[in-house]
Amino acid sequence: MTTSRRKFIKISAIGLGGVAATTSALSMFGANSYLDDLVKQNVSKKFKRTATYCEVCFWKCAGWAHTDEDGEIKKIIGNDDDPHCNGRLCPRGTGGVGMYNDEDRLKTPLIRTTVNGEETFRKASWEEALDLIAIKFKGFKEKHGAESVALFKHGAPGSHLEHLFKAFGSDTIAEPAYAQCRGPRETGFGLTFGSWIGSPEPTDIRDTKCLVLIGSHIGENMHNSQVQEMSDAIDNSATIITVDPRLSTAASKSAHWLAIKPATDLALLLSWMNVLIEEGLYNKKYVEQYTSGFDALKEHVKQFTPEWAYGITTIKPEEIRKTARIMAAAAPSVIIHPGRHVTWYGDDSQRGRAIAMLNGLLGSWGNRGGFYFKESLKVPKFPHPEYPEPKWGWKEIGKKYPYAEMGITTELVQATIPSENNEYPIKAWLVAGTNLVNTLPQREKTLEAIEAVEFMVVIDTMPMEITGYADVVLPECTYLERYDDIRSMTNRIPSIAVRVPVVEPKYDSKPAWWISKEIGERLGLQDYFNYNDFEEVIEWQLKELGTSLEEMKKIGVKLYDRKSGPLFLEEGQDYMFATPSGKIEFYSHQLAEKGFDPMPVYTAHPEPPQGFYRLNYGRSPMHTFSRTINNPNLNALKSENTLWVNPKVARMMSLKTNQEVWLKNQDDIISTFSIKVRVTERVRWDSIYMYHGFGHNNKELTRAFGKGISDTELISKIAMDPLMGGTGLRGNFVAILTENPHKNTEI
Repeated sequence: MTTSRRKFIKISAIGLGGVAATTSALSMFGANSYLDDLVKQNVSKKFKRTATYCEVCFWKCAGWAHTDEDGEIKKIIGNDDDPHCNGRLCPRGTGGVGMYNDEDRLKTPLIRTTVNGEETFRKASWEEALDLIAIKFKGFKEKHGAESVALFKHGAPGSHLEHLFKAFGSDTIAEPAYAQCRGPRETGFGLTFGSWIGSPEPTDIRDTKCLVLIGSHIGENMHNSQVQEMSDAIDNSATIITVDPRLSTAASKSAHWLAIKPATDLALLLSWMNVLIEEGLYNKKYVEQYTSGFDALKEHVKQFTPEWAYGITTIKPEEIRKTARIMAAAAPSVIIHPGRHVTWYGDDSQRGRAIAMLNGLLGSWGNRGGFYFKESLKVPKFPHPEYPEPKWGWKEIGKKYPYAEMGITTELVQATIPSENNEYPIKAWLVAGTNLVNTLPQREKTLEAIEAVEFMVVIDTMPMEITGYADVVLPECTYLERYDDIRSMTNRIPSIAVRVPVVEPKYDSKPAWWISKEIGERLGLQDYFNYNDFEEVIEWQLKELGTSLEEMKKIGVKLYDRKSGPLFLEEGQDYMFATPSGKIEFYSHQLAEKGFDPMPVYTAHPEPPQGFYRLNYGRSPMHTFSRTINNPNLNALKSENTLWVNPKVARMMSLKTNQEVWLKNQDDIISTFSIKVRVTERVRWDSIYMYHGFGHNNKELTRAFGKGISDTELISKIAMDPLMGGTGLRGNFVAILTENPHKNTEI
């Protein structure tokens, strides 16, 4: 038996300690009890407010952090002027102070070392850690080229490190938000409308008459402004139609819940198009003026009748027709929502195409109550030299996926594993803000790549599982302790927001901009970091935008007038879409020329074998992926996930609510930890469901360790999207084990 070169190291091996007080989220979000107590206890105290925008999820709502005279953060509230939140933060946002107060945070740089034959971490100074990184990066560049050093990123640190990497000469960059999340919908809508959806999605939910959600869990993913607008739409008597094998929060608010058989969504979309065209319910004037390929689509969907779809989806033909007619009656004020996490079955770009085409038939794109024309403000780049041109990067690594427009994480992982056919070998990783071990599917392959990589740096605020495999660990300070890029995102009107340090960084943690600059200077890239402090960059950019940091500290958010034209199409307006034809393309010549189906075609996907159930997962409204499970405020709201099981399955297996069980997938991978059963009619009998992000196996996450099951651990089978390389994750099946499979082993 061989010994692993890269052993997982427990951060506790060096005995890091520290205690910080925090406010329980249970009291924080009770009937104003937290705010009432705050007022009573601090009548004589003056509070200082500091402009920030949230990093707990990536909606980036602007807010105000309030500190008392002792410099303690007491609360975070929304900024009334911010179109992302309208002055209201979700539980995650108000609980963000827990990230700052979490005593389990990484506190000092760490370097892997060997003591008495055992691998461990030792504390290091920033100078030593950064010098080591620079020496290693220089060595890889000299021997293999800068391209051999890869960046895996997510969240705010990414932009700073991406600048560093491009200055260094590497464009070997990827993030899970593309190939494991949103990428396929961008491809589908891009091929149809010539436009990415982007974030936030340009959906005019507040004015819609009909909102159709297909596996889109608004209210659980807590994308703030969309949740608020959906509430407004319900108050305005909009019809909500939810397609989901589970009665989600959104489904519970819907007039129609279509409990679809998993993996058959594309069949439903095609049959909806069949009804709209065959019954003449589509938006004829809009289709005639703005689309191409309608006749081909009409012929294509003739066979996809509701009766055909019924045999596949289990949704009755009359329900398919009824919901299609409701959409048509509401058109063009109707939205078939593009979804967010859409990497399901491998044909996800084509499913995204079908959703886009359905919106095109109804005329929702560019119409009130449908999709508005988004606009953002371009923040000028701080002056720096041109980046060197890399010989290869993410494009070449993912070249077999012609519509990939960002790096594909799983392809970079594969390129790290040595093989004779590897044209683009990756030798070193820098991982920032993403826990790859609990994020990427096929964990064994990720671990194989980690074993093969010659040098790995991890930048994080917490001792996530990925840190245990690093050669160097760098503690990033939280968003409440740093400056970051100016927030400018698409919305109805352009706006900017700033993130200003609320308090000094705790422990020996540093912001990502500082880490990037320090590494860059050690690599001889000073000209790319021509500033002493990132505050200078922000001041320069704000001046270019006609404001100042002084003003932005006072107002937090600044709104600008639209310059790209109206939110919606005017009656009969000529409009050129950014497609080859200038039209909404039902038939895609681009796809046909590359050998792909020019219009979506339904293909049956594998079904669970006897005794197994489809593994479905989703978001908890209290948490963002796995990154917040240890947050003391948010953990108090939800500390573990449960396994949703249909009563039919529960009776068959004699399962009871709160009974502990384990899961085994189709590849005999058994969950490390147990999970408690929740018997509920809210999930189909052929599926089970759990919240994503739980089941941490690093004991240094003292609240999160061993709580529930990690769905990622059980996702060993993926279906690759041939268009853009997305990893279809929902073709995994699990059996429920009632006996502890680990009773004779130590976890």
